[in-house]
Amino acid sequence: MPEFTSDGYTLSYLDEGVGEPVLLIHGFGSNKMVNWVNPGWVKTLTDAGYRVIAIDNRGHGESEKLYDPELYTSPIMAEDAKALLDHLGLESAFVIGYSMGARISAFLSLKYPERVRKVVFGGLGGSMIHGTGDPAPIIKALREEPGVPIKHVAGKAFRDFADQTGSDRLALAACMASARQKIAVEELSTLSVPALVAVGTRDVIAGSAQELADVLPDARAVDIPGRDHMVAVGDKVFKQAALAFFAED
Repeated sequence: MPEFTSDGYTLSYLDEGVGEPVLLIHGFGSNKMVNWVNPGWVKTLTDAGYRVIAIDNRGHGESEKLYDPELYTSPIMAEDAKALLDHLGLESAFVIGYSMGARISAFLSLKYPERVRKVVFGGLGGSMIHGTGDPAPIIKALREEPGVPIKHVAGKAFRDFADQTGSDRLALAACMASARQKIAVEELSTLSVPALVAVGTRDVIAGSAQELADVLPDARAVDIPGRDHMVAVGDKVFKQAALAFFAED
């Protein structure tokens, strides 16, 4: 996979297809393959005539692993996304972010609206405003030694996911300690980029899609029927909504 440098760190990305560019920003603990290739997003978008660029966020996938929480704020990771656009010589792109990637996409769109043609916030609705809960049990679970039983439900789920994806758990723990910044309604109300908010109806992490859409100046909400946070990312309703949104004038 190709690489580029952002703020002195080496990050990996995928670049496939031709046409208008779409930048994909994955969620916490995931990577470009798990979040975008395996669920069919890259094929869906390239088949529709788009050029697909998917970043491995710092600490994730094939990108450099960092262990200082201060290096994982969402605004910093938004700068990585902008640096990738710069590296590729792209003036602007459509952007899709999922979960943590949606939060990163929001910071990117707020600071650099001229670089984002349209933005899709997947897997994060009202929780972009209110937060997604206490990260401490998840951080503790990620830092536990192998073989130590994890009793916290969310902590165990994230620990198991990290192990399944072959992730660096200590890098993820550092990221979890920093990357969940809330964004105030007052700030979100200044977003000038057209937005789509897509959340599964069984997603207990993301919060309401409509709640987030209601505070954005130019946004609509899409409910992904019967899907939870993990499954919604690959749902055809989500994909079809994003394609239709991008195709509109």
